[in-house]
Order: sequence, then C-alpha cells, then structure tokens
Amino acid sequence: MSKHGFDYDLLVIGGGSGGVRAARRTAALGHKVAIAEEYRFGGTCVIRGCVPKKLLVYASQFREEFEDARGYGWTVGERRFDWGELIAAKDREIDRLENVYRSNLEKAGVVLLKSRAVLESTHEVRLTATDKVVTAEKILVATGSRANPHPGLPGAQHCITSDEAFHLQRLPKAVAILGGGYIAVEFANIFLGLGVETTLIYRGKEILQGFDDDLRHELHQAMVKKGVKVRCEETIREVVQKPDGRFEAHLVGGDIVDADEVMLAIGRKANTENLGCSRAGIELDGRGAITVDEYSRTSVDNIWAIGDVTHRMQLTPVAIHEAMCFVDTVFKGRPTKPDYDSVPTAVFSQPEIGTVGLTEAQAAKEYRDLEVYRTAFRPMKHTLSGRDERMLIKLIVDGESRRVVGAHVFGKDAGEMSQLLGIAVKGRLTKDQFDATMAVHPTAAEEIVTMYDPSYRIHDGERLDA
Repeated sequence: MSKHGFDYDLLVIGGGSGGVRAARRTAALGHKVAIAEEYRFGGTCVIRGCVPKKLLVYASQFREEFEDARGYGWTVGERRFDWGELIAAKDREIDRLENVYRSNLEKAGVVLLKSRAVLESTHEVRLTATDKVVTAEKILVATGSRANPHPGLPGAQHCITSDEAFHLQRLPKAVAILGGGYIAVEFANIFLGLGVETTLIYRGKEILQGFDDDLRHELHQAMVKKGVKVRCEETIREVVQKPDGRFEAHLVGGDIVDADEVMLAIGRKANTENLGCSRAGIELDGRGAITVDEYSRTSVDNIWAIGDVTHRMQLTPVAIHEAMCFVDTVFKGRPTKPDYDSVPTAVFSQPEIGTVGLTEAQAAKEYRDLEVYRTAFRPMKHTLSGRDERMLIKLIVDGESRRVVGAHVFGKDAGEMSQLLGIAVKGRLTKDQFDATMAVHPTAAEEIVTMYDPSYRIHDGERLDA
C-alpha cells in the first residue's frame, strides 16, 4: 500500500521501451511501482519492430556481400538460404531480450502484472486476467501502437502486416507491399535481398514522404535498379485469393499483381481501443491517440501518456526520452518537456538513409537564405566490387548564422553517421566548425567535412546557382 492509501504510487500500463524505463526509474527512487503487460515485455521495438527487423536487414544484405566479394579475389561457393533457420535465430534473440527487460524490472523492485489493464476510473485499473481492480495514485499509459489493418480494403483479411511478416512459415516467392513509408521501404528491401520478387505500391508521387527529396529520389532509383518494382501514384483496389492459395492485388489503374503474400504497411494506430479512456475521462484526438500537454499529462490530472499511443513522434528513443522527462517532472520535481528538435533517424533500406534536422524544403520555408552543400559519389568499396551504387551527402546551412540546420546521408552506414551528425546539429554547430574538423581518410564520411563550397543557394525560396 502506498503512503496515500493506493495499492501503488505509479501503475504503468504497457511494457514497451517507454513504459519499462519509466517504471524502473520511478521504482529506483523508492516508490511502489507496478507495470501491467498483457503480452511480452519489450513492446513493439523488441518484439515486432526495430530489433527483429534489423536482424532481417542484416540477413538480406549477404546476397550483395557475396557478389561484391568476387571483385576482391574471393571465390564464394554454393549458397543456400534457410528462412526457417533465420526466424528461429531471431526468435531466440527476442526471447533473450525479453528476459533482460523482465529481469531489469524485477531487480528494480517493480511489480509485474501479467494481464491486460483497463481503466475503470481516474485511479482504478482492472486486470482482466483475474478481474481484479487495483488502485494507483498516478497512472502512466504507454500502450504503444499497432499496424493499421486497413479494414476498408476489400480482401484485407488475406493480407499480412509487419507483425505477421516476422512469423511467416515460409519465405514467399513474390510479395506486394502497400505503402511508401519507412516500414514499407525497409521490408521491400529485406524481401528483395532474400530473393523475393517484390512490388511496392504507393499512392504518393514519391516514397518516404517527409524525408529530403534528393534522398527519396536516390533511394527510389536504387531500389528499381536492384529489382524492386515501385508503383507510385497507385494503390490497391482489392485483394483476391486464387484457387491455388496465392493472391492477386488488383490496382486502381487496372493492373493485377500476383503475389504469395500481400503486405499492408500504411501506418500505425494508437492502442486505445477498449482501454477505458472514456471512463477515466481521458481525451483522444481524431485518430484515436491520447492527447497530452507539453509534459505528457493527459486531460486527467493524475494520468500521463508517453510513446506511440500519443502519436507525437513514433520512435523508440523518443518514447524512452519521454519516460525520462515524465520521471523528472512527476517524481523528481524538475518539470521537463520532451525535446523533439533535431531528432536523428534512419531508414534501414539498402542503401540506408540517415538524417537529422530540416530537409531542404522545410528549411527553405523557415530561413530566407540557405546554402546547400551536396555531393554524390561512388563509394571506394565499389571501385573493385563493380557495383553501380552511389552515395549522397547533403548539408543544409542557414546563410546568416552559418548553422547547419539539416544533414542527410544516403549510402552504406548512413544510420551510423546520422547518430553522430545528430550531436553536431543538436549542438548548433556551424558550417565553419564542420570545415575546421579534420577528415578521416579514406572514408565516405570525410565528405561531411570537405564540402567547402555550396552547390547552390536558396534565397526567399528561389534556387540560385552558387
């Protein structure tokens, strides 16, 4: 019993990265904390998101690595890929990570409630596994999000989402993917790398809306060159199952795509259905996400929400950051707002995209004078491998302050570069400081500090030659 007569000082609903971090940090401060999770600890990232996806990305890259090795004198023998072995190895790693999450919670003194939790009132939560009601002085909702199943699409019941893609019994020979965001793009590259005939179907004019236009275009062209059939400004009208068990994706334009699997990657929905939000008085937005203030507090004074369930920025490190801010604000007496400025991110396509800060289009709206530094080149590795693949590095600079307000990389290890570039952009470093930094040679990353002259300028939204 807490000192105020509740069962717990804090009850966290949801055992993902954000919820687990908040529970552990609060318990470490001496508070009585419980966390309710109906499925597995680790959440989307560990169980059905970034971790298993990155393992599949690694697996899919070996095809090109084997091919490139010939240019360096290696003779590669017979190659055989076993989907079942990969999935089994992936599952073992997920089990290990879940046990780490569970163990860390127990070591911190957090009470683990293996049950779905439903809000009954502002301080009461029902555990559906036992139908028991527990009370908490403060409640944190961190239930995450799930893949959008697109119920309005005829034949959607025949489709898979990213959740099912991690547990397919067999590797399909052909797949059609609906969507143009990072999940769709990453899975298109995964399947293609594993030898699957892959078609990507997206209603927009170009894939990866929200990323810098140059990188979007370069990746599109690279995917087509590798063999992905990219169908932009198109969508699926209906999915039909054929007598042999395979599927037809009927497109609005009239074409039909044959596939063993049709995957829907068209965004995610906040997990608020049947959570009891209305009973507790929690307001939701038009998309069903929980509305919160700058400190992650909901419309109810003693209830907060973090992570994907709030639809602010759906990234695991962001959820963890929000959890840390929540603990500082609520339990340490240091009101702290989550900082969403200059968040680095990556798309684990092939090649990768790494980015931080403003795109060129965004910066042109915010700054009157811009300098754009841009270089495209063939990576040194491919001079011997013979692979026709290029890298692109781009810096966006405020012409008045000389501050680097955006950094974008397309190419191998771009994700790794974006983490380090994130420090520089977050630290508000100037282009002069980039220029004063010694290059590491020979690397692709040295281009970041050796682009001394702008490729072009932008003044009042108009592009000017340098």
